[in-house]
Amino acid sequence: MQMQIQKWFQQHKNHIALVSGLLIAGAYGGHWFGLPNGFMNSLLVMASIIGAIPIMLQAYQALKVKVISIDLLVSIAVIGAFIIGEYHESAIVTWLFLFGGFLEQQTLKKTRESIRSLAAMAPQTAVKIVGSDQFETVAVDEIAVGDRVLVRAGAQVPVDGQVVAGTGYVNEASITGEAQLITKSIGAAVYSGSLVDNGTITVVANQVGDDTAFAKIIELVEDAQDSQSTAERFIDRFATYYTPAVLVLAILIGLVTRDFKLAITILVLGCPGALVIGAPVSIVAGIGNGAKNGVLIKGGEVVNTMAGVDTVIFDKTGTLTRGKMTVAQVTSFTADKNAALAIAAAVERQSDHPLAQAIVTYVAQQSLAMTSEITDSQTVKGLGIQAVVGQQTIRIGRAKLLTQAGIVLTQDQMRAIDSAQKAGQSIVLVAIDQQLALLIGVADTLKPDAAEMLTALRQNGVKRLMLLTGDHDQAARNIAQAVGITEYHANLLPAEKVTFVKKAQAQGQTVAFVGDGINDSPSLATADIGIAMGAGTDVAIETSDIVLMQSTLTELVKAKQLARRTARNLRQNIVIAIGTVALLLVGLILGKVQMASGMLVHELSILVVILNAMRLIK
Repeated sequence: MQMQIQKWFQQHKNHIALVSGLLIAGAYGGHWFGLPNGFMNSLLVMASIIGAIPIMLQAYQALKVKVISIDLLVSIAVIGAFIIGEYHESAIVTWLFLFGGFLEQQTLKKTRESIRSLAAMAPQTAVKIVGSDQFETVAVDEIAVGDRVLVRAGAQVPVDGQVVAGTGYVNEASITGEAQLITKSIGAAVYSGSLVDNGTITVVANQVGDDTAFAKIIELVEDAQDSQSTAERFIDRFATYYTPAVLVLAILIGLVTRDFKLAITILVLGCPGALVIGAPVSIVAGIGNGAKNGVLIKGGEVVNTMAGVDTVIFDKTGTLTRGKMTVAQVTSFTADKNAALAIAAAVERQSDHPLAQAIVTYVAQQSLAMTSEITDSQTVKGLGIQAVVGQQTIRIGRAKLLTQAGIVLTQDQMRAIDSAQKAGQSIVLVAIDQQLALLIGVADTLKPDAAEMLTALRQNGVKRLMLLTGDHDQAARNIAQAVGITEYHANLLPAEKVTFVKKAQAQGQTVAFVGDGINDSPSLATADIGIAMGAGTDVAIETSDIVLMQSTLTELVKAKQLARRTARNLRQNIVIAIGTVALLLVGLILGKVQMASGMLVHELSILVVILNAMRLIK
């Protein structure tokens, strides 16, 4: 029965605050209209009692676990004011305290809206393909790995999977934070929660339920918002000792001065409400902002550490580079370059080698028609591929494939090959009927904004940038020079990367490591902050502290800026909270502050720290 009463009062605390406020308004309204003082006092007594009940219940619950809470200080102060007949003080103090709790509750609710909106966007049903041409609408939980689902225009993708039929334009804002439409055709990866804007696609499920990227985003951010930073833990410990200290101070002042009202006023004004709420609301707002913009930050501690990062170490592939082989240059030694490219792509289409696929993709982007008149195609192990197209013999691969066939390379051609190799490119030579026709340089190209974003990192407090890669020295040198990194190390194994991370930490630096592969996981775990690209492996994402959902360096800069702003906002809130209490106590000593006016300022300070934190949401 007792528990039910307590639960009822807690559930209706906001309604109680409203009733208490109306009674106070009625009391002062009656006084203004000249009604007897007894009428005013009776309404204030009712307001005091109604408002004090939920506060005292919370104080009682805290005392049961041996905690002297803010609620206890207010409860004692209200009882004291009631005893000495200061009914307006007791009524206003209880109402302000309840109203402050309401503001705090509503603001924390506001800061979590981005996460709740993500959860609300989770797909609930899916159109499962049964047999060859039958469809069945089922709950998402009923979809298993390997099932095929049909996603029409206007519907959400219910699973993580791969498109096996159809073409559509997909909005992946729920995953990446960017609302741009992306074309998805056969072979493309799609993610649960993304929206098909136009077209119809058939998707085979690779990950379902809690294993999808969308579900992991929600889980990661919810866990992050519930975790505490060092500052929050310190404030909690501080409040644990500070609150009893205020109680003891009030008792001592009451005994020395014999001024009971002064003692209970100290109890009210000494409440560290703004201090207790200031840190968590900043952290929650900052993490919510990151989630809304494709930056998943796994907790308040991560925010503080990221704010202090002064060294960022990069893996190369998939972080500074696109992580996908693309054609970097085409040098033609024939009169009809486009015809030679079309023939080369038609032959390379027979291979699944990454270099071959890069050439096929490049030619498709040039809208060149590929011939299908291919006969006698054969792979020459370790060297390339040879085929007959029409009446022409085509050889595509390394220089040795051509020289073994008696094809002689000129000095100009050798210089072109040497130049491309020095640029860190993989060379593919195309010969048509005993003549070199094309030199195609294929490379993992640099992300277009890499140099600019690294400059932005330096402007945001990062003093040292380093590149660590398992690639050869020339490739590492080219990438490092292109983005302005002066310190790079190549031909490294995963364990050797960890050694460099530890060495930087031993020098007193706060290190962030940015990577995307399984081989990066040891370094991500060792660094003070591990930052994973969202397009990377599950192991890298699970090991990291921050996930960049769109896998861009712009998000990395956002993460650094957001962490610094959040840490600065938290410090501002602490200064506001402590400064308010100090000013109120000084004003009380000088006789400039009374209980009700002091409580009003106290609650306003809570509102100020909340509003200050809400700036991070934008």
